[in-house]
Amino acid sequence: MTIRIPASYEGRLLRSYLKLTLGLSTAALAKLKNHPEGILVNGQRVTVRYVLKAGDILTLAEADTPETATETVLPAPLPLDVLYEDDHVIALNKPPQMPTHPSHGHLTDTLGNALAYRYALRGEPFVFRPLGRLDRNTSGVVIAGKSRLASGALGRALLNGCITKRYLAVVEGILPVDGQVHTLTTHIYRPDQAGIRREVCDAATPAAEIAVTQYRVLCVGDDLSWVLAQPVTGRTHQLRVHFAHLGHPILGDDIYGSPSPLIPRHALHALSISLPLPFASAIAPLSLENTPPSDALPLNAPDADGYLHTWAPLPEDIRKLADIYAPHLIPESPTQADLAAFGFTAPNPPLS
Repeated sequence: MTIRIPASYEGRLLRSYLKLTLGLSTAALAKLKNHPEGILVNGQRVTVRYVLKAGDILTLAEADTPETATETVLPAPLPLDVLYEDDHVIALNKPPQMPTHPSHGHLTDTLGNALAYRYALRGEPFVFRPLGRLDRNTSGVVIAGKSRLASGALGRALLNGCITKRYLAVVEGILPVDGQVHTLTTHIYRPDQAGIRREVCDAATPAAEIAVTQYRVLCVGDDLSWVLAQPVTGRTHQLRVHFAHLGHPILGDDIYGSPSPLIPRHALHALSISLPLPFASAIAPLSLENTPPSDALPLNAPDADGYLHTWAPLPEDIRKLADIYAPHLIPESPTQADLAAFGFTAPNPPLS
């Protein structure tokens, strides 16, 4: 990682910058200190007692190496839809029917395998560090950190509530189109530790976890409701369990509802994620020169405030449903007006 120190950090001890601004753990800092080129300023090795100056070039040896690369995720030449990539993160649009991680029976057909192939072609060591995972049949945005430090920064942002995930769900039955944001709060547990199914339970149930979902009904038609859902917590199968509990299971959900002739999987798509890019506040401010005009499309590119707002185009199966039952609801190429309608107008915005 290479950083040009902004003027606002001049006079600070390097130790303070590394721990408080970049968020390095004690263990991560110790590894850098023990590496012969772990911490360089203007090409010279320094101690953490170095006093920063504006314009200093700080280099941290935190990149993956062949020794630290993941050997269990095999490269495979699979299609990969990259929404955004920089030195620290990559945003991907996962297709349906593709697992996120390799597992038994899925050793070479996952998003991890596709990403490993991308970096193998570049000759770069690879470690798969996704920020959470999507079910095999759920499509949409997956974010991955490209280094240990970036992954740690993403994890802290998630714990601090700075990351917003929005899903488009098509559910069975008619929900009121009242424009209101509704909140579902329950406890969820896994009744059979050998299975994957989750159920709503009493708070006193052993291993119960609280689960909170916000949702807004976008439109209805032909006994289907199109819903924008925002999980406040991140429990396994949370949206699927919650909408089934509401009496409106996600269309095609063969675990919490029933298969559907309209779609060969459950109709759930991770439409977008908004997140602060790792280290954006610690590096020189992003240039405003390339800020899009108000009528342009500032998606899948950083905002001036250091946030990334992604938008994953709908996969073919949900797009066909939308064309039939909800035409013009989800634009193929969103505009600023669409951003506002879907709650993209501010960092980490709530549904509105």
